[in-house]
Amino acid sequence: MQYLTSFRLPSRLKEEDVILNDVRLDMQCYSQNVYPFKIFPSKGLSELTFAPVTLFYGGNGSGKSTLLNVIAEKLKLERGAPFNKTPFYGDFLERCHAEVADGLPRDSRIITSDDVFDHLLDLRAINSGVERRRDELFEEYRVYKGASSPRFNMRSLDDYDELKERNEARHSTRSAYVARRMPNEVWGKSNGESAFEYFTSMIKGDALYLLDEPENSLSAKLQCELATFIEQSSRFYGCQFVISTHSPFLLAMNGVKIYDLDTVPVRARKWSELENIRTYFEFFEAHRESFYEN
Repeated sequence: MQYLTSFRLPSRLKEEDVILNDVRLDMQCYSQNVYPFKIFPSKGLSELTFAPVTLFYGGNGSGKSTLLNVIAEKLKLERGAPFNKTPFYGDFLERCHAEVADGLPRDSRIITSDDVFDHLLDLRAINSGVERRRDELFEEYRVYKGASSPRFNMRSLDDYDELKERNEARHSTRSAYVARRMPNEVWGKSNGESAFEYFTSMIKGDALYLLDEPENSLSAKLQCELATFIEQSSRFYGCQFVISTHSPFLLAMNGVKIYDLDTVPVRARKWSELENIRTYFEFFEAHRESFYEN
């Protein structure tokens, strides 16, 4: 499915019109900070056309995350974590143009590495609270179960719950007593497993999703699983994806369109032509014998 069909960035002339004529640039605090102006004209990048799955590839500083954020802001996509803007961001967006077929579905959004990181921090906070509650219940069980526990006298109906807990403690193992009182916990998952589940829970059917380096925190195996999930979501569930990545497992997905932001001018390329992929290939070729040793 395709919701976003094309995106046009401001030309060099339009950028120069802002940079040369904006009075704010006479102020010293703005003199060097016109981001995201002055990034894409030098790359010869003016217009992008999209497939059901489109990938932005490039090294650090290539502009792939900037491009993803510009598209997300122009389309007013929902996002979680905030990101840094300059006072010129709005001027830049005004000079961009997006072609969208029949409007964007409600669930469309951008998911960034900061969103995943915030999710992992939330899980840690939950687990910290779970751990404290577990310790409290261990102590409660010890007091209720202990032979030295003071005799309990029920004086009103308000004491009924405590009486039930004391009786249960006397007739239960510690693990059974604690398990029945614990909140649902999320122990046992690695950061990568939690990050993968975050993506699969946030991505619904029939929507546009922009993903910023989703391979972060994911093992090679989980990157392969994410690639399969993206392919199936696009093919069977009406999703369109625009993804910034340098993961070989995502770049090798079937039928994707890849823009190489390390080339000038920026152009679409096959995944096997990309520098990052060639580096992997040459490395494994140099160590081919290691895979056949007894």
